[in-house]
Amino acid sequence: MPVERKEFRDAMARLCAAVNIITTDGPAGRAGFTASAMCSVTDSPPTLLVCMNKGVSSAETFRQNGVLCVNTLAAEQQELSGIFAGFTGVDGAARFESGGWSSLATGAPALDGAMVAFDGRITDMVEKGTHLVVFAEIEAIRLGEGVDAALLYFARDYRRVGVAA
Repeated sequence: MPVERKEFRDAMARLCAAVNIITTDGPAGRAGFTASAMCSVTDSPPTLLVCMNKGVSSAETFRQNGVLCVNTLAAEQQELSGIFAGFTGVDGAARFESGGWSSLATGAPALDGAMVAFDGRITDMVEKGTHLVVFAEIEAIRLGEGVDAALLYFARDYRRVGVAA
């Protein structure tokens, strides 16, 4: 008997995940969204995958630009998560008016003060159910300095985890 959608979602809520803002910039414009479904694929070549709902308005922007930056949020950046998740009514490039942004190798926006920023080129997009699985080979990494607490999502709420004193 198949697993029901609600049962699966309830089970996934028991996993904690880093909160990330995934960004892009290029000929198709600047866009970004909040995601917790991101992980390492391999270190040779350094590759990440990000799951993106194929219904988000920025999906085609990512496809056309061919680049992304995975910005893993520090605990004090929780407000940005809501902005890029679409909870505040701020849309499109206006989302980048919050936070400080720079760029690394590809030109995709890298969030200043993030735990880490992974900048890469999209190598593949695979459709699976309601989502696109986006694979990106990483060309540059910036580690956050002076950041001592990460933002996690667990049990359908934000949590902080920090370095023990």
